Amino acid sequence: MVKIRRPCQAGAFYAGTADSLRRQIENCFLHELGPGKLPEVVKPGSRRIIGLVCPHAGYMFSGPVAAHAYYKLASDGKPDVVVLFGPNHTGYGGALAVMNEGVWRTPLGDVEVDGETANRIVHESRIVDVDDSAHRFEHSIEVQLPFLQYLYGSEFKIVPICFLMQDLSSAREVGQAVAKVLAEKNAVIIASSDMTHYEPQERAAKKDKLALEAVEAMDEAKFYSIVEAHRVSICGYGPIAALITAAKVLGAKGAKLLCHKTSGDVIGDYSSVVGYAAVCFTK
Repeated sequence: MVKIRRPCQAGAFYAGTADSLRRQIENCFLHELGPGKLPEVVKPGSRRIIGLVCPHAGYMFSGPVAAHAYYKLASDGKPDVVVLFGPNHTGYGGALAVMNEGVWRTPLGDVEVDGETANRIVHESRIVDVDDSAHRFEHSIEVQLPFLQYLYGSEFKIVPICFLMQDLSSAREVGQAVAKVLAEKNAVIIASSDMTHYEPQERAAKKDKLALEAVEAMDEAKFYSIVEAHRVSICGYGPIAALITAAKVLGAKGAKLLCHKTSGDVIGDYSSVVGYAAVCFTK
């Protein structure tokens, strides 16, 4: 019996049927805040992308920004394994939790969990536990999957890691362990995070800019100090720090901000916005 992690956001954060979801994803790529064109997957691409930061709100809000990251990934080739770091919004499950078997289902089909890679990360890190319950109702990782399936069908495997605990030393430990396991693999890491939550546009933009400068500098300690000093309400700061750590170990030469927008840019209400950013780490 294959274990199935069923979608909890189909029909909510994103469209609930395959056809409407494909159309919705294409609209994200073609949106005026998106890349403006549909991606072409370059199968024998150079595979220089080590990791991406992607937002995870409803596609109507953050989809065009996420599309910038996936557009870049498509032109870079096809990874075999995608390790997904996401914050735990629900409070269920372990502090740092991975699923190590089964499939994740979306309206676009099933994606297999890479058990071998997941188990090696558990062994290597010693602080990541196998715990399905952390993933059951969590949206941060799930909303990345339809974009990946749109590009690659089911020709890739995933390792989902949910961060309830997001302190710097844990994030670094996860990042180092993941980098060690991925060293010889054709893999990409995606850190799922939204930026500042529910502040006026001007203040959100200012806070996000400071935090994103530290991300582009690939300085996870500085990133944390900015998040703390300026009270930046980034939900996935642990996943981002783990990605920065892993990217450096895996030989990243730089990180580049691809796009930063807010919910205000989408709906025109700037009184209380959520920030969304797409960042790309390349070797």
